[in-house]
Amino acid sequence: MTKAFLLSLGLLAAAPALAQSSASRPDSAATLSYRETPRKVNALVHTKLDVHFDYTKRQLLGREWVTLQPVAYATDSLRLDAKGMDIKSVTMVNGNDTKTLRFDYNQEQMLVHLDKLYTPGQQYTVYIEYVAKPEELKAKGSAAITDAKGLYFINPDSTEAGKPRQIWTQGETESSSAWFPTIDKPNQKTTAEISMTVPARYVTLSNGRLDSQKQNTDGTRTDTWKQELPHSPYLFMMAVGDFKITKDTWRGKEVNYYLEPKYAPFAKQIFGNTPEMLEFFSRRLGVDYAWNKYSQIVVRDYVSGAMENTSATLHGEFLQKDAREMLDAEYANGESVIAHELFHQWFGDLVTAESWSNLTVNESFADFSEALWAEYKYGQDAGDAHAYMNMRNYLRSPQDAQKHLVRFHYADKEDMFDLVSYQKGGQILNMLRNYLTDDVFFAGLKKYLTDNKFGNGEAHQLRLAMEAVSGQDLNWFFNQWYFGAGHPVVTIDYGYDAGRKEQTVTIKQTQPGKVFQLPLAVDVYVNGKPQRHQVVLRQATETLRFPAASKPNLVNVDADKVLLWQKTDNKPFGEYAYQYKNAPRFVDRREAVAAAAQLPPTDVAARQLLFSALSDKYAGLRLAALAGLKLDNKAVQKAAAPVIRRQLAQEKNTNNQAALLLALGEFKDKKDQKAFTQGLNSQSYAVQGAALQGLAAVQPKQALTQAQSLQKNANGTLAASVAAVYAEYSDASTWAYVRDQFDAAGPQGKFSMLESIVGFMTRLNDAKVLAEGVERLQKMAVQYKKYGLDEPILGMLDKVQKDKPADQKATVQAAMQAIKQAP
Repeated sequence: MTKAFLLSLGLLAAAPALAQSSASRPDSAATLSYRETPRKVNALVHTKLDVHFDYTKRQLLGREWVTLQPVAYATDSLRLDAKGMDIKSVTMVNGNDTKTLRFDYNQEQMLVHLDKLYTPGQQYTVYIEYVAKPEELKAKGSAAITDAKGLYFINPDSTEAGKPRQIWTQGETESSSAWFPTIDKPNQKTTAEISMTVPARYVTLSNGRLDSQKQNTDGTRTDTWKQELPHSPYLFMMAVGDFKITKDTWRGKEVNYYLEPKYAPFAKQIFGNTPEMLEFFSRRLGVDYAWNKYSQIVVRDYVSGAMENTSATLHGEFLQKDAREMLDAEYANGESVIAHELFHQWFGDLVTAESWSNLTVNESFADFSEALWAEYKYGQDAGDAHAYMNMRNYLRSPQDAQKHLVRFHYADKEDMFDLVSYQKGGQILNMLRNYLTDDVFFAGLKKYLTDNKFGNGEAHQLRLAMEAVSGQDLNWFFNQWYFGAGHPVVTIDYGYDAGRKEQTVTIKQTQPGKVFQLPLAVDVYVNGKPQRHQVVLRQATETLRFPAASKPNLVNVDADKVLLWQKTDNKPFGEYAYQYKNAPRFVDRREAVAAAAQLPPTDVAARQLLFSALSDKYAGLRLAALAGLKLDNKAVQKAAAPVIRRQLAQEKNTNNQAALLLALGEFKDKKDQKAFTQGLNSQSYAVQGAALQGLAAVQPKQALTQAQSLQKNANGTLAASVAAVYAEYSDASTWAYVRDQFDAAGPQGKFSMLESIVGFMTRLNDAKVLAEGVERLQKMAVQYKKYGLDEPILGMLDKVQKDKPADQKATVQAAMQAIKQAP
């Protein structure tokens, strides 16, 4: 499972604490129950399902044959999770013999009274007829997984124009039991066979191989999928709809991409690196991809970012792009998700967390894989930048510092899907990799996967595997990072003693509670040459002493830039400037850019560093440098304008081109009109949109004309820019376009268009525009209130109501009140 849903809201990178609202709950053993690993009385062995769908009632009509065996003790009962179903019958099946069984059912679980006492290892099969009714469930989700109905009917009556008719499932955490009775726990493993009867025009997908397809006389078709290697119930999946399949292969195995027909021509652009990923991960881990195929499918209205169902990953629609949209696709919002879910096929599917308390052995690894793939495919800077972004997202969330990575005390299992299990855990793996070295670390992963394949794992198994291959006791590492909370908060101070020819570095840990043991590298640069020193910090305050023939040009603490800590590094800016030019890692340069951005606009050296970084070799750092410039300062504008223009002329990254155009738009200099006009001819939606807004800053009438010509084929960021121009310069006649674009947009698109909606409502004294705009803002505020969106929208509405007539002001105030009262 990925956090991409939060990214799709445009919230995670900007305000991770806001995005992870469930994380604010207390996480203390004193206040929360201990969550033990579920006891295994009976073990799943095989699950056979035969289902068909009632689109009108939004129900699944199912038949199930579930084979189990007692684990340790003889038993005459079976407890199955089955949420909100009608259970028609329960029967013991033994060859041709059948026997009706009694059962008790409370709409959450059914207790089946078996026909006799079964001993450990003695298999038996129970047959169940049932109706699943997901629309009637009162299920709640989490920040990462926003719903828990298990089975979803999308546009089942075909009443929503432009939206396909689909069915898909979402099992994590324990929602598979909303569409078939099972023991819905991650420490259960079962083989499976799923037969789906669907309208013959539709395509199906499930786990494993497509074993057979049977055409029926009533216009339906029955597809049977067989998953012949065991996996956990939450990894079961089904998808049904009008999808076009693009076929690929890896080592003779099917690698398929399921997309809506409109997007099928771009399947290889979206997913084409998948075979190379399979090869890289298989070789890097020393464990080949285990399943008999790998498919990826994109569906509508998905309740998260993506889900690593065994051999059949399901993605949200944010991944579905045409060729022009792909020009602007950023790694963090697309390909990283593909890598994340694929890595889960090892960490999560092949070896599954024993319980949700140990979610780290699933999600931390998937998070880690995003930077691992970026490093391999796009270079060290790309990998470091992605890992750094994820780490900073965690560090900006103070409440998450109170939680353990392995957590046996939590309010709800959904709370485990947070910045700790994902980003913090991923960075901890980066630290362990750096400490052990690549060869030893990946040998440990191979042992962990091999020893526990088709079973379950905990952090303890990971530690034991790493200890076995490294020959080291790693309890100190796991105790402080996996079974403890928080992270170091440090100040770093420097001194040079010319008489002793000695450089001192004083590192003070200021966080409350425990002191962290921190192995790290320190590079001391003297006369342009670095000397590396490996040290281990164990005390709250330590002064390190290094020989130095002359005052160093730079002392680079944590030279590998891998430590998970918050630091106040009291080095002079001159050393940051030297670090930017001479230290080898992306984070070295990123820290220097951040230091420059903190200085006042009058600081010429800081400004010059940012100008230099505008042409940095890594696109993301060029963007950071641009963001660090204080372009509202006239002196900075004057100095920056020629540098920005020069960089725009050579910039290859379309999102950077767009940012540079937007920056030029802030200057409102008519000499940039040519650049804006040229930008309108780009194939990139982002560049076109930025060029349109830049043109609006210098030639509003011309921009309005251009917006009208562009609106027909506008998409994504371009549509938002057209709306922005209309909001500022047009009249109510263009409101319908903006409103309809807003309605058709996904969460991120709506978020980006909020200012335009508000601009129209504020500037125009039009009752219809105001009423329709208020309605949409109210709906969005309520829908995403759990993520904290209600507060900024309330601020927008407060701005709108000023200077409005009494009747319009009343409309706004009623909406504000409704937002405040919404749960």
